[in-house]
Amino acid sequence: MKFWSLLLALFTTACFSQDYPARPVRVLVGYPAGGGMDTIARIVAPRLGDALGQPFVIENRPGASGGVSAEALAASAPDGYTLMLAESGTLALPAVNPKVRLDPVKQFAPVGGVCTLPLAFVVNPAFPAQNVADLIAALKASPGRYSYASPGVGTLQHLAFESFQRAAGVSALHVPYKGANAMMPDLMSGQVPIGVVSAIAALGPAKSGKIRTLAVTSPHRVSTAPEWPTMAETLPGFSAAPSVFLVAPAGTPASVVARVSGALRRALAGPQVEESFAKQGATPTPSGPVELGAQIAEESKRWAAVVRDAGVKLE
Repeated sequence: MKFWSLLLALFTTACFSQDYPARPVRVLVGYPAGGGMDTIARIVAPRLGDALGQPFVIENRPGASGGVSAEALAASAPDGYTLMLAESGTLALPAVNPKVRLDPVKQFAPVGGVCTLPLAFVVNPAFPAQNVADLIAALKASPGRYSYASPGVGTLQHLAFESFQRAAGVSALHVPYKGANAMMPDLMSGQVPIGVVSAIAALGPAKSGKIRTLAVTSPHRVSTAPEWPTMAETLPGFSAAPSVFLVAPAGTPASVVARVSGALRRALAGPQVEESFAKQGATPTPSGPVELGAQIAEESKRWAAVVRDAGVKLE
C-alpha cells in the first residue's frame, strides 16, 4: 500500500511540475517600488514570464527591512505560485530583530542566485583619507573620534562597517539614518564624515566631487567605476557585498523549484540582463538551489555573528 501511495505522489508531482505554471506567479519584494531591489525584480520577472509562459507579477511588501515580505513568503502555500526576491539583509533580520519570526534556512526553499549589489565606503572630501589604508590610520590615531553613517540599524551597510571595524581593529561612532536618502546630504555637507552606501548611489556624488569613494565591498571592482579599489585589496578576504536571490516557501516541490531555477539561469545569461544590471551596479551571480542553499546557511551564520559580536540591537 505504501508503495502505491508513494508512486501516486511521485506521479502527481511530475504532472504538477509539467503543468506549472498554470496561472500568474507572485514575486514578493520587501522594499518600495522604484528602489534597487524593485528594479532588479522588474528586470528579471518579465524574462521568467517569457520563459515559463505565465506572468511573474511583482508585489511590493515593504516593512521591517524586508521582514514583512519574508514572513508573508514563509506563510504562503508551497506550490510555486509565490516567490520572493530576497537579499543578504533578509538573512540578518532574525538576529537584528527578534520580533521577525523567520528562519531562512528552514523556511526558504532556495531557487537560484540573481546578482550582487556592492556597497561603497565613502567619505566627505574634507576627510583626511584618500584610500582605505588612510581611513584605518585616521581611525586608529583617534579611536571613537569619528562617526560613520548608515541607512539604519542592522542594515547591511551598518553590518559591513562593523565587519570592517573588527577586521581593521578600529572604532567609530555609528549614526543610523532612516534610509539612504536621508544620510546623503549630511555626508556631502560633512556633518558625518564617513558612510557606507550602495555603489550605484555613490556614483553620481563621487563623480561630481561631493563625496570620495574609498573602496567597494565586492570581491572584484565594479564595471561602472573600475578605478574604485575593493576593500579586499587592503584587507585580504574582506567581502560584504549583499547577494540577491530568488526563494520559494519551504516544501515547494523540487521539480517546480528546478523548473524556475533553470528559467532563471537562462534569463541571467542574456546580454541585455547583464547590461541592465550594470546600470544598477549589479553583477549577475547565477547559481542553483543546492549552491544557494549552502550560501543562505553560511551567510545567516556570518551575519548573526557580526550582529552578536557588535551588540547590534534595534532600539
